[in-house]
Amino acid sequence: MGLQVVGAGLGRTGTTSLKLALERLLAAPCYHMMEVSKRAGDRLLWKGAFEGAPTDWPAMFEGYAATVDWPGAGVWHEISAVYPEALVLLSVRDVGEWWRSASRTIFPAIASHTPHPTSGRTTSDGMAEAMMRRFTPDYLDERAAKAAYLAHNDDVRASVDPARLLEWRPGDGWEPLAGALGVPVPDEPFPHANTTDQFRAAAGLDTE
Repeated sequence: MGLQVVGAGLGRTGTTSLKLALERLLAAPCYHMMEVSKRAGDRLLWKGAFEGAPTDWPAMFEGYAATVDWPGAGVWHEISAVYPEALVLLSVRDVGEWWRSASRTIFPAIASHTPHPTSGRTTSDGMAEAMMRRFTPDYLDERAAKAAYLAHNDDVRASVDPARLLEWRPGDGWEPLAGALGVPVPDEPFPHANTTDQFRAAAGLDTE
């Protein structure tokens, strides 16, 4: 099949909703962090990719038409190089909104199951630690995380041919995606999934 969309947007930028939307538009699966829980063998492959090891991306994404969210967004450069015709999709939101969401969802979930990357301790597979080292080891620090988020987005914008890049915000809905992919706009509401409260409940974090 080959990837038609390489998601470069980091987690908590509407990526779960994007996964559902792209699966509707492309009529094929979209790889997202939730896929890793179904494919435990992928974790060591992702760890290696974050550490610079050669990765067989066509094998990783066999049967998928798109990828969004971490872990793919953390190595989007490498993935997009293998799929030069694929759309690079940068999902973004205001940095303050992103931090408020990430700091209440994915970051505490990672920290509760994974030693901090600077602690010197590792889990059994090390995927999350390697992923956070690639992003920033200080992901629990607001200033460092915000700076890493902005730097990541700026790198995507500076690195990708504008003709190949789509920057998308959660409120943009179907139209930009459908237009970039050359498919009809669905006559149905855009998906809205994995809100902060939903994530916290599913992850067993205290509700607020």
